[in-house]
Amino acid sequence: MKKKIINFGLVLILLLPLIVFASGFKIQNENYRANHTDTWESIKKRGTLLIGVDDTFVPMDFRKKNGQLVGYDVDLSRAVAKVLGLKADFQSIDWSMKETELKNGTIDCIWNGYTNGYTATPSRQKRIAFSRVYELSGQSLVVRKDSKIKNFADMKGKTLGIQESSTAQTDFDKYPQVLKKLVKGQKPILYQDNSSAFMDLQAGRTQGVLAGTVYAGYYATHIANSNNYKLIPATKYPADRVAIGMRKGDQTLINKINYALGVLQKNGTLRRINKKWLGIDSNYLGPVAEFQKSNNNR
Repeated sequence: MKKKIINFGLVLILLLPLIVFASGFKIQNENYRANHTDTWESIKKRGTLLIGVDDTFVPMDFRKKNGQLVGYDVDLSRAVAKVLGLKADFQSIDWSMKETELKNGTIDCIWNGYTNGYTATPSRQKRIAFSRVYELSGQSLVVRKDSKIKNFADMKGKTLGIQESSTAQTDFDKYPQVLKKLVKGQKPILYQDNSSAFMDLQAGRTQGVLAGTVYAGYYATHIANSNNYKLIPATKYPADRVAIGMRKGDQTLINKINYALGVLQKNGTLRRINKKWLGIDSNYLGPVAEFQKSNNNR
């Protein structure tokens, strides 16, 4: 009797299209569920809102030496969850897999504002639904309170510090009419990091530092003698719109989070969180309907 010899390589080649098809079908199913299933009743029954964060980004979401998670978004998301009768459950996720984690239900929302986080870009709006904007993350000018500098025009002839290769430097050069044409020599002193720039500001070697509002606000609020500094928002530079990312199918959750943000704006909580973490007196919220069309486009 002849023995049959199984060619495993051939079997694998024959099965490969089926494996690829099954994998694609699974992804397609997950996308469909994410875009068409409203999970609010499940969230309410669970009693927790599963929040995906990058826990390494100061001052939005980061851990203290004892491991406690703190930050701007931590305070804001807990306050939102409380308004909705829920508890905030933070999930530290692989940031490169954030949308996958959202669509497969590991988390209910992506909540990590500013540069490292989840700003509402046009490409993301095709895949993910967004809450109303709760922060505009542009640039700010940090000055000493005793400098008598009240606006950008007051920087005329004065020395400016900027971190090299930062977004602040890009905006400074791209929009010269805002600040570049005013400062001494029409060029800033460049630093390897913002910490060095702030040290020179403290010492009086510069009269201002241009930096991202989130980092600048946190740093100027938490460094020694922080009461000596103030922020002047650079409203003429473009700003990223920071919002909370959710599944397109979760229309109830979107509406409830937008409602909760409005409550926090009215009762002063949003302003207090802005002052605590960013050092800015802001109570800004974007319009509820800003992303309505893209949120409904599934």
